[in-house]
Amino acid sequence: MKVRVGINGYGTIGKRTATAINMQDDMEVVGVTKTKPTYEAVAANDLGLPLYVPDESADSFKKAGIKIAGTIKDMYKKADIVVDCTPGSVAEAYKKEYADAGIKGIFQGGEDHSLTGISFNASANYKESWGAQFSRVVSCNTTGLIRTLYPVDKYFKIQSAFATLIRRSADPSDSKNGPINAVEPVLKIPTHHGPDVQSIMPWINIQTMAVKVPTTLMHLHTVTVKLGTEATTEDIVALWKKTPRVKLVSGKSGIKSSAQIMELARDLGRPRGDMYEIVVWEDGTKVVGDTLYFYQAVHQESDVIPEIVDCIRSMCRMEEDPLVSMEKTDKAMGI
Repeated sequence: MKVRVGINGYGTIGKRTATAINMQDDMEVVGVTKTKPTYEAVAANDLGLPLYVPDESADSFKKAGIKIAGTIKDMYKKADIVVDCTPGSVAEAYKKEYADAGIKGIFQGGEDHSLTGISFNASANYKESWGAQFSRVVSCNTTGLIRTLYPVDKYFKIQSAFATLIRRSADPSDSKNGPINAVEPVLKIPTHHGPDVQSIMPWINIQTMAVKVPTTLMHLHTVTVKLGTEATTEDIVALWKKTPRVKLVSGKSGIKSSAQIMELARDLGRPRGDMYEIVVWEDGTKVVGDTLYFYQAVHQESDVIPEIVDCIRSMCRMEEDPLVSMEKTDKAMGI
């Protein structure tokens, strides 16, 4: 029997989650929600996804000629678990609704760790969410840092890490936050990303800074790691080549920027041109003495999507072995 998944918020993350879930053979989407009759609501209809809306929005959808299956609370009756992809500031209220409905809920990295008390990454702490009612999949940037740092720490022990995040200013479809002609530092130092990594790896000593730049394609990280045991550049590269959801590329092959990475994702035939892996430049990785330096790129719209699928399996006790779950997810998604 498939686990029934509702998706609250059919936007950037929600629609990608719906696609990924319907690729799996052990779960299915029973409904998605929208609050306004936008083109995304029309797209959900066209894809045959049952659409649920707030009580007060039903008339506006009917006037727009968009078919709805019922209210959001009607969707709760059909779901075992809800993936919450709503904007910030409403998660606490929805958490109460999920609890009252007796269903599980997954929240996104934009929410505080304190909302659920559990944060999730498939390779680092899959079992911490086992059977939980609520969990939180960490943000795109935190996912990116954990994907590459966790295996390095496991095999070579990280003494300290420092990362500068060069952030996209907005998602490609978001015109209200751009365009901008500026480079804007995040003046809160350190940024929240270090503590967010520590919500998964509490023992790691990591600090982060960030800069917002006028691009919509991806985030870029520059990372410096002091290693606790001896390693060579070749050791690190070989480790990442074996690490799920990490992709090595080379500037020598023509991939010198986020633009070429996004073109590669399109060439691979990925849905929406998504790059689920964290992309590391092999020729931008170097160990000098006890210090590792590297660059990595994070596709903010999609890298958390396979993590959400695995979090569903952990919370719903569908697969106990994280590697088996990840392999199943990745095979279905073409990763």
